[in-house]
Amino acid sequence: MPELTTAWRTVQLNLQRLSPDFLWPQLLWLLVLLPLLLLLYLWLMRRQSRQALAYPQLALVQRAMQGQRRWTRHLPALLLWLALGCMLIAVARPTGKLALPTNQQTLVLAMDVSISMRATDVEPTRLQAAQAAAHAFVDDLPPDVKVGIVTFAGTAHVAQLPTTDRQALHKAIDGFQLQRATATGNAIVVSLGTLFPDAGIELDQLGLGALRLEGVVRDQPAPTQKPFTPQAPGSYQTAAIIMLSDGQRTVGVDAIQAARMAADRGVRVYTVGVGTVDGEVIGFDGWSMRVRLDEELLKAVAHATDAQYFYAGTAQDLRQIYRSLSSKLGVELQQIELSAAFAGLAALLTLVSALWSLLTHRRVL
Repeated sequence: MPELTTAWRTVQLNLQRLSPDFLWPQLLWLLVLLPLLLLLYLWLMRRQSRQALAYPQLALVQRAMQGQRRWTRHLPALLLWLALGCMLIAVARPTGKLALPTNQQTLVLAMDVSISMRATDVEPTRLQAAQAAAHAFVDDLPPDVKVGIVTFAGTAHVAQLPTTDRQALHKAIDGFQLQRATATGNAIVVSLGTLFPDAGIELDQLGLGALRLEGVVRDQPAPTQKPFTPQAPGSYQTAAIIMLSDGQRTVGVDAIQAARMAADRGVRVYTVGVGTVDGEVIGFDGWSMRVRLDEELLKAVAHATDAQYFYAGTAQDLRQIYRSLSSKLGVELQQIELSAAFAGLAALLTLVSALWSLLTHRRVL
């Protein structure tokens, strides 16, 4: 179940990445009060014992306490001591990286439909395995996540604008048609144009033909690219691109140049390599050629955008990768302040200490 997978991944990320830091670390010196208070408490307990021996009239108090276990007498003080420790930590304003539900709402699947996807080194073919995995991926996503589909071969175009209509997405996936050449860089640029339709991102600005949006007719000339402030790679949390390809670029925009465009806008481009490094020989129109997986290119694209590369050597690998991506995109690491959590824990420990003392000693501490 995707919900359980996402929840378990959230727990794993929190356990692995929780590395507390402090905004005011200089206040951690206040923690030296804890051992001093502990020594003061032990001194008071020893002084109380000496007074009990010096004054026989305290025997009644001793008999009243005989029914209690020795350690329970100190439990309220211990809880209060721990509460004070939590409060002192909260004062230093701790922070940590936690995996939290992401507000990511739009994903673009960039699918390679070049002739090389006819290869059968991934059964039944690379393309059919990719289609099956894409169907499963779409079904595993939360229903409110929009998905767009870009197909690319010699050119790139939008097969389906971002939508939550799963039937429309399945129809677009089933309609893939193989074409010649592979324009990996074009796919990234067109995907960016799909994510930012008002930003004026156009292939013709790079001298390689206009952005084609299937089913969309412009009533006015394409807008010029709007100026923007470059962002840190991976900082844009409301969208991502997932590109599936064998990576062998033959025409179009340089893929690394396109990846830098995505990185400057903070958009991650996750890449999935389908096929084998050795590849195989395929034939078409009387020609034959060996089609290999170009892992280095796909790794470079993912690295440039602060994303990840995944290798899919079999159809089963491909399905598992897409399923893991659907859960991975459900959470993100965020640096948050934990002061409230420590303060809340301190309040809870103080309350338990007071209640325990009230029940056992008929007084609060």
